[in-house]
Amino acid sequence: MANFTTHIAVGTVVAGTLATLTLAANVIAPENLIPVTLAGVLGSVLPDIDLKDSRPSRALFAGLAIFFSFAVLFSAAGRYSIAELWILWLGTLVAVRYGVHTAFHNLAKHRGIWHSILAALFCAVATTVVFANVLDRHAGVAWLAGGFMFVGYLVHLTLDEIYSVDVMDTRIKASFGTAMKLFDRRYPYASAGMAAALALAVWIAPSPTVFVAGLSSRDMWAGLKSELLPKETWFGVVKVPSAIAGTPAPASPITTGTLPEPAGQPAAPVPQAPAH
Repeated sequence: MANFTTHIAVGTVVAGTLATLTLAANVIAPENLIPVTLAGVLGSVLPDIDLKDSRPSRALFAGLAIFFSFAVLFSAAGRYSIAELWILWLGTLVAVRYGVHTAFHNLAKHRGIWHSILAALFCAVATTVVFANVLDRHAGVAWLAGGFMFVGYLVHLTLDEIYSVDVMDTRIKASFGTAMKLFDRRYPYASAGMAAALALAVWIAPSPTVFVAGLSSRDMWAGLKSELLPKETWFGVVKVPSAIAGTPAPASPITTGTLPEPAGQPAAPVPQAPAH
């Protein structure tokens, strides 16, 4: 299997490439691009969560502990004393970081259900739910973050399969085929549980209509094609030959990258020129 450094490096490159395309497509506000990109980087190391002593596992559970402890703290504020709030915050932090972490690793098996496309789908939809319901992002942004997570997850699985082929000794290691699989036949109950979790996440997630419509937009893809190469010069120095210069993008309803206005909200008034 590939090591942590390889996973994080390749995952960052892939997520950065997708982020560049997203920025060029101008479909979401810039402030949303950073968390969406981080979702892709996280996906590139997430399958190793079932390694008890791995850096991804420790970092993930530490992050979850911080997130849930502050969520409990903010939700309980105003109802309890400072001493009680400290106990709730610290208790949640320790329970998630060490209690849930230990319970999870007593049940999980490395290269088990978490190394599967089924788990990648669950993590992608779960990311969408978190972005929409916890971070209060627009549905299109939430599904884009889920897409980044899914791609990053698949990058991890693909790297593990590539590293299971020993090119120098022209042999295939015993681990080949355990990283990239639809689900885990060895543990049917774990696979069934993951499928049920995926179904629940899909039920909670917002509608993907905006995301699907954006991906299928001809104007968006035409705009990306027009932005692929410089139109006049490279970095303002080297002139671009007319044969390969990009052509102007066609008019597109997506021009600012900002989120659409809520339904029913009146449009901003257009300033009128003073009468003479």
